[in-house]
Amino acid sequence: MFIRLSAAIAALGLLTGAALAQGAKPTDPQIAHIAYTAGVLDINAAKQAISKASNKDVKAFAQDMVRDHEAVNKQALDLVKKLKVTPEDNDTSKALSKQAADKLAELDKLKGAEYDKAYVANEVAYHKAVNGALETQLIPSASNAELKSLLQTGLKIFQGHQQHAEQVAAKLK
Repeated sequence: MFIRLSAAIAALGLLTGAALAQGAKPTDPQIAHIAYTAGVLDINAAKQAISKASNKDVKAFAQDMVRDHEAVNKQALDLVKKLKVTPEDNDTSKALSKQAADKLAELDKLKGAEYDKAYVANEVAYHKAVNGALETQLIPSASNAELKSLLQTGLKIFQGHQQHAEQVAAKLK
């Protein structure tokens, strides 16, 4: 399970990294779509956790993920409307969606403490990957100052999510 998890999480960094290596820096509409998609995927995972988790700390963490990611995604939608930009689907957001669907199906088969540990481990890995992509690829590639600022704000929030997930994971051992 964790080998597939690692492969899925690595996709964000590899796909955006491959595009950058070829000199094809992602455009602002592509960056907006990747960031928004990453938030939606974490909301979906958190909603599953709210219904399946048995540990109160895991449920509380999942509720925080829904609240925070929905708030950031609302800001992102407001910004793209203001800027009259249409987020552009791309290979990275498509790969993220496919792998997240596979991961949700995998997690759905688990129950109790096994589910709780797997969900939180996924959240740690997912936030590490997304934070790394934000820091090294998406923020530096963003041309629009307001988009860049929103991504930087999101990064700070998501770094806190990673730390929170790590704390919850430590309690589950």
